[in-house]
Amino acid sequence: MKKTNLILVAVLAVLFAGCKKTEAVVINGVSDLNGKKIGVQAGTTGEMWVEENVADVKLSSFKSGIDAALDLKNGAIDAVVIDELPAQEIVKRNPDLKIVRDTYFAENKEEYAIAVKKGSVDLLMKINTAIELMKGNGEYEALVNAFMPSDGVIKIPESLKLEGDKTLKLGTNAAFAPFEYISGKDIVGFDITMGQKIAAVANTKLEVVDMAFDSLIPALQSGTIDFIAAGMSVTEERKKNVDFSEPYFASEQVIIVRK
Repeated sequence: MKKTNLILVAVLAVLFAGCKKTEAVVINGVSDLNGKKIGVQAGTTGEMWVEENVADVKLSSFKSGIDAALDLKNGAIDAVVIDELPAQEIVKRNPDLKIVRDTYFAENKEEYAIAVKKGSVDLLMKINTAIELMKGNGEYEALVNAFMPSDGVIKIPESLKLEGDKTLKLGTNAAFAPFEYISGKDIVGFDITMGQKIAAVANTKLEVVDMAFDSLIPALQSGTIDFIAAGMSVTEERKKNVDFSEPYFASEQVIIVRK
């Protein structure tokens, strides 16, 4: 054997000796999350659930579910825990990822509602009136069909022409499709159209303010925004800091993993 070949064999032997066999991470449900590296969106109920229920978790919190999904694709984390519909949008755009469902989540659905500053009785009444009107006159069903269509093709409704002397500021996190996301230069989504309906009932104009999800409640408390429409689940902890409208949607958590 030539000297160069001997050197090559020796180098390869060293390389193979230093390689450790890694086992694929298999996650088929919540019971498989213990001890894993889990990604969540900061400030969400998914983050709270993982912190409280997953043993020995290595938790990474991100500004958005999309950011978490990128780390999942790159192998930096093992799974992402997030709400069902945003998960579907993420997987639709990333075919190398898939959704894992668990009966625990299905049996413990969360309810979304609009949040206002504590004591904002008049605004809360207008919001509840808008939700009740939409559910009664068919606009709510039309909104569901527009943003959650059976064929998967979203049809964004035309923006309402709003008039009034005052402007309501809607706080949201535009990285949570189909409830709020950016299309072109506009922030659109289920919650945004609902916000327009609320402004119409209140006889005001509407300004949409985009920010990090975990900044929304502090912004509401400081008066930077007037209400939150951001796929926000009602929890006992949040009810200590804000008042919630009547629920308008029920969702469940799911797990995103690599295929």
